Formats: sequence, C-alpha cells, structure tokens
Amino acid sequence: MISQRPNQRSVHVCVDYSSVNVVYLDKYGERRPVRGKVGDNAMYLAHRYGIEIEGACEASLACCTCHVYVHPDFIDKLNSPEPEEEDMLDLAPFLKENSRLGCQIVLTKQIEEIGRAHV
Repeated sequence: MISQRPNQRSVHVCVDYSSVNVVYLDKYGERRPVRGKVGDNAMYLAHRYGIEIEGACEASLACCTCHVYVHPDFIDKLNSPEPEEEDMLDLAPFLKENSRLGCQIVLTKQIEEIGRAHV
C-alpha cells in the first residue's frame, strides 16, 4: 500500500508477482497468449494450454522433442543452459542460435511477455 498525507485517500497498488505472460507462436504462425506461474517450465505450460510440444522424456533431459526457438530479444533473459541441455540440443533438428529445450525454460518475471517463442 502506498499512502499519501494523512486525511487523503490511500492508493493500493496490486502487482501479481506470481504469474508470467507468455505468447507462443506455433508452426502455422498463430499467436497463443497464455499465463503461467513463476517457476513453471515452458513445456508444461504449453501442455496445460493444449499447445503442441512433444516432451517425450517428461523433462528428464533425455531427448530433444521439446526443442523451441526463443525470440532473440529474450534469449539473454533466460537461465543459462546446463551442459546436459546443450548435449540434447546438439541432437535437435534445425538447431539455431536461439534454440532451447522448452522443459528447461523456467518462467521468471524477467521474461514477462516472452512473446515470440516458436514451438
């Protein structure tokens, strides 16, 4: 709560620090805006909203079926890939500089409106 001088109204500011807005762009170019929780991963968030990302290994870093492209404006805001993720990405078809595994993208407020991830 932010208060002004006594005898004046108080201003209540509500900020939702627990949710993150993400926009997926599917292989047909359709934008799919969704809301996730801080700490979720991008693959499970996609599954929750019926967005097509395979995820055969259930986020155990044993495959690359959840391979996605992240818009360059956001790639530096993501957690750095672990060596195991980099090993799996080496097996991904059509690998690019902005490739990541969706199961390893952890949602944070810093990536709010990560609006251009290709799935």
